Amino acid sequence: HDSTGKLSSGILNGNINQHGDFDECLSIRKRLSSKIPSLNDHDTADEGNNDNEYDEIKGKYCLAYAQPILPHKSKRLQTFFKLVQSHGPFKNVEYAVREFLNNITVSTGITFNVRVEPQMCTYNESKAWDRNTTWAVRFFITIVSISILSTIYNRCTQNNANEKQNEWLTVFALDKNWKWIFDIKYTNDDVRTVHGIRFLNAVMLLLSHKSMAMFFNPYNNRTEMSESLGRPWTVIGRAASLYTDPFLLVSGMLTAYSLFGRLKKGQPVRLINEYISRLIRIVPPLAALILFCTYVLPIVDSGPQWNLVVGHHATICKQHWWRNLLFIHNYFGFSEMCLTHTHHLGIDTELFAVAPIIILLLWKWPRNGFIALLTLCGLGTAARYYTTVVNELSNYIYFGTNITRLFRTADYMYSFPPMRSTVYIMGIFLGYILRMYPKVTLSNTQLRLGWFAALACVVASVLGPAPMGDINYKYNSTHAAIYAAFAPIAWCLFFCWIVFVSHNGYKNRITRFFSWRYYQISTKLSYAIYLTQFPIYFYNVGRRRHAHHYYNFISAICDTNEYLCIFAASIILTLLFDAPFQNMKKLLLKRSRATTGKDNSSNESNLNSETLADIKLTKSLLNSHGD
Repeated sequence: HDSTGKLSSGILNGNINQHGDFDECLSIRKRLSSKIPSLNDHDTADEGNNDNEYDEIKGKYCLAYAQPILPHKSKRLQTFFKLVQSHGPFKNVEYAVREFLNNITVSTGITFNVRVEPQMCTYNESKAWDRNTTWAVRFFITIVSISILSTIYNRCTQNNANEKQNEWLTVFALDKNWKWIFDIKYTNDDVRTVHGIRFLNAVMLLLSHKSMAMFFNPYNNRTEMSESLGRPWTVIGRAASLYTDPFLLVSGMLTAYSLFGRLKKGQPVRLINEYISRLIRIVPPLAALILFCTYVLPIVDSGPQWNLVVGHHATICKQHWWRNLLFIHNYFGFSEMCLTHTHHLGIDTELFAVAPIIILLLWKWPRNGFIALLTLCGLGTAARYYTTVVNELSNYIYFGTNITRLFRTADYMYSFPPMRSTVYIMGIFLGYILRMYPKVTLSNTQLRLGWFAALACVVASVLGPAPMGDINYKYNSTHAAIYAAFAPIAWCLFFCWIVFVSHNGYKNRITRFFSWRYYQISTKLSYAIYLTQFPIYFYNVGRRRHAHHYYNFISAICDTNEYLCIFAASIILTLLFDAPFQNMKKLLLKRSRATTGKDNSSNESNLNSETLADIKLTKSLLNSHGD
């Protein structure tokens, strides 16, 4: 409730997120004299009175969780309220809320469990930046300054015929990196449909993640909103885990496609260089995002849920940031994970680390390797089914699911690489087929049957779980297990078929749609979009002050301003960190080739190898998540 003592609007219409008046609460500031007044006070009063004689009352905003427990065998209703304008310790807030709620429900038999955490209380007081925050701000100012100087140098020397330009001094040039983002180039070895597949699934992930963030916001007609979203057609927005699997498929396919190409031409595969190249590609943007979200973002703004969605994650990152940079953060659980949406980055990196071993196995012993990988796929599928049934997990966000089950699913399955390896191995198979059998001839009958099977797979994976989106659906572990085991395979088989037929020259409207040349721009931005979407979603959730009215799903989820912010942030991250370090990577590879002193034929072979490396360079490591 707010300072008037009245509950906010919509509480009888499902609005369980009560924000009160955040700004009014924090604006309270009053100095009261702690000295007992006397008749002589006006004679002794002066401007230099000791401040110790005064007490100052400041407004404090606390986030209180209140869970009502209904009598008899009724279900427990999980909810939370926002309490404002408290002046004592957080335990006083907890006691006051409990007493208030119990007093108004004394004759109903309903009791409340109330919890107030100290980190969920906000004060309006200016604090000096700590040392880490100061250095973080200085770091970003330095990067921006270097980029500006690099741009000036590039502009002044690029057309100067008398002086050779130093490429190392232009790696941060904004104009150069801007042109790279929007420059569209294709080679004969490019798998063009990959860009469209990434784009489609990235858009679906954006919408799914937006629908998740939307439930943090208060709506004064939340009951109407719940009824609207509790329909089978909302399956499209509930299947977030499904849209991350094609990124693993593409990652495995591009890795296999590149390495098999080198092996086929007799070129050496230097694993250390591959690993270092990948780290140069993905670590700088990730490290920059962690630094920003840990020390800079928390001081940018404030709001009723700011500490919940921004401050809380910043605190975790201060303790566990190193796990992310080692790409082992997905093994420690979502509750202790810095930037939970980056869990997929850890999965993809770990699978990439073992991929060369799998590829060499398939290269040297094709038959035995094929059987071994097929066995691993079967074991992964069976493990997903078994784990879902035993632990009552749910990869699908059905209506009424609880946070405990979602976190348990994330810990046991969603962020565990062996459970996600099936589609990655499918990608390795696809890369092997594309390299070893580049020109497969298919009859019209085979094409029709293939398209029928592919479309059946996509329909089954998307519409199959639709009944679980109904508001009256009750959890069934068998349904959840079937979905977890087979939906990722069916969804990815559809994209495997598109890549296969398109790469072999069989075109139709679907393959042309996924081969549109401008999707390459989204591929270059996809990694940055994946990293920045959740911080922006949570930024807007944390600063929102008032309840909104829900009109329809389209108007709620299609927040144009938010998507424009994500696009702008992804461009900034790409210009300042992603593209510059890719430029450094190319220069290092170029220098390495120059020092080998190979003859012209070797140089020609190196150019082909570089082309394949450029294909891998566009690889996206879950241009999604998380979720």
